[in-house]
Amino acid sequence: MGKVYLIGAGPGAADLITVRGARLLGSADVVLHDALVEPAMLDYAPSHARRIAVGKRCGQLSTAQQFINKQIVDAAREHDVVVRLKGGDPMLFGRADEEMRALEAAGIEYDVVPGITAALASAASLKRSLTLRGVSRSVALATFSRAPGSEEIREQVKADSLVFYMGRDSGVEIARQLIEAGRDIGTPVAIVEACSTERERTLTLTLERLAAGEAVGWVETSQPSLLMIGEAFAARLADAEVRSADGMLVAA
Repeated sequence: MGKVYLIGAGPGAADLITVRGARLLGSADVVLHDALVEPAMLDYAPSHARRIAVGKRCGQLSTAQQFINKQIVDAAREHDVVVRLKGGDPMLFGRADEEMRALEAAGIEYDVVPGITAALASAASLKRSLTLRGVSRSVALATFSRAPGSEEIREQVKADSLVFYMGRDSGVEIARQLIEAGRDIGTPVAIVEACSTERERTLTLTLERLAAGEAVGWVETSQPSLLMIGEAFAARLADAEVRSADGMLVAA
């Protein structure tokens, strides 16, 4: 039996993978990689390493998770070092738990190497902190559920900063539900597309404008995007002041 490494590739840019992740990728015999992993990232792998695309993309034909699990197990039975390269961080919306359970059932040793998730990288690109003293003390990282009667939005609205993964096609519905749940229509919204890559674009607007569909024609259907909602994503005050919890202006 070989060993499997579930490695977070980070948000996109090849040089945002961790040093440990790059080192292990450089020793791989087989690399099973997501669709969102940039081609340049695979250059870290040895030339002899077999590269297998097993990615999932919204609205497109994708590899079934059960088959991905089998491929990982089969590869570990034939090779010493197997890398499962996952976009962002393996433990956040990466279905890592299913892959780990499959490896455990097969008696295969594995390690998890964390990566920079898109929310952190997007905040860095925007130069906006996810948390902000007196403004944002809580952050929710979420995906959008269209389940009838779902209370998901009402629970998420309690967080000061909201970050929706895989929300590209649901921006209008997300905004409308947040407004219905009590979020102010003037709440700042930032959309970051293809974060940290040369294709990166950003759009800033308000929750009201997002609900009205103003971002529909802007978002590229072929690129991953992130919805970031909350007062922390507003433009910084020129005099570097922030509001305290009771609304008073204080020095940052």
